[in-house]
Amino acid sequence: MSSNSIQIAPFEMKYASDFKELNEAWISQYFKMEKMDYQALDHPKEYILDNGGYIAVALKGEEVVGVCALIKMKDSIYDFELAKMGVSPSEQGQGIGFLLGKHILEKAQSLSASTVYLESNTILAPAIRLYRKLGFVEIEGFVSPYQRCDIQMVYTIE
Repeated sequence: MSSNSIQIAPFEMKYASDFKELNEAWISQYFKMEKMDYQALDHPKEYILDNGGYIAVALKGEEVVGVCALIKMKDSIYDFELAKMGVSPSEQGQGIGFLLGKHILEKAQSLSASTVYLESNTILAPAIRLYRKLGFVEIEGFVSPYQRCDIQMVYTIE
C-alpha cells in the first residue's frame, strides 16, 4: 500500500468511536487508561475541539486507520500538544503516523503556533523514532498528568 491511498481529514463526530477505540487499544496494550485519557477520548468535542484544538483522521477509503489530536495548551511556553495518536495495528509501519504527524504540525503552524509539545513513553520505540523523524527533540522539566510518561519532546516551528 502506498500512502497515496490514505486521506487525512478533519475530525467529525461520526469518527468519535474510532478515535476512542484506536487510542484505547494501544494504551491498554502497554499501559492502563488514566483519568486524562477518558476525558479526551470520551469527550473529544468538549475537551479538544471546543478549546481551540484539532483532531485529524487518516482514512483508507471509508475506514478510519489512524487518528491524532492537537490539544491547545494553557502554557506560556508550549502552544499545543500533539496527543492521542493511534494507528490501526493492521496498518502500522506504512507511514500513516508520519502523515498524521506532518498534518498536525502543519495545522499547528496555520494556527500561529511556535511550539508543539508531546509526552510519551520510551517503551514505544517506533513512536519515539517517528517523533524524532518529524523533528521533535527531547526536553525535561514539564510536569505530566500521566503516570506512563517518561519522555517529553518539543517541536519548534521556524
